[in-house]
Amino acid sequence: MQKKDCRGIACPQPVLITKDLIERFPNELIEIRVDNEASRENVTRFFKSQGWSVSVREARDGSFFITGAPGTCELSHGQEAIEKGHEEKLLVFIPTDVFGTGDDELGRGLMKNFLLTLKEMGKDLWRIVLVNGGVRLAVEGSAVLPSLFELHDAGVDILVCGTCLEYFGLLDKKVVGQTTNMLDIVTSMQIATKVIRI
Repeated sequence: MQKKDCRGIACPQPVLITKDLIERFPNELIEIRVDNEASRENVTRFFKSQGWSVSVREARDGSFFITGAPGTCELSHGQEAIEKGHEEKLLVFIPTDVFGTGDDELGRGLMKNFLLTLKEMGKDLWRIVLVNGGVRLAVEGSAVLPSLFELHDAGVDILVCGTCLEYFGLLDKKVVGQTTNMLDIVTSMQIATKVIRI
């Protein structure tokens, strides 16, 4: 088993370390130790995205031991879409909780209408990435949660920046989407056939 202690290491480094270990030791068990919830979610999700099964054990000090086993888990919905090579993979990048500048109240209304209408993109809409103030859209009390849940239920991946959630103190308030990291975001942009930035 390959082990790496990533306590005290900021995101996305624990995921990058996990990626490196998977590439160097593709047939061995890998154990990553992290000390925060965002890193736990990100490393777990990365293992699963690579087709690895995952078990998580919490230590007495509140840190987490995340153990990945190679080739024993089905690929996630988003990874299947990548593997199958759909013609269009539209990624919508949302770095704020308001649409446009000038008036925040108007911007919140426009964002609600935008997300409500986004489903009209149909099957071409592949992934939504929420960063910075955009993560507020995916937390308790957000006026756009019904639209995000509808998109999620229709098969659209919603990735929510874990570092941003932690910064705003909202990590435990997220109710839709998967906590993500900068590696996932950059990789998503690379894979997407088109990136739409709000």
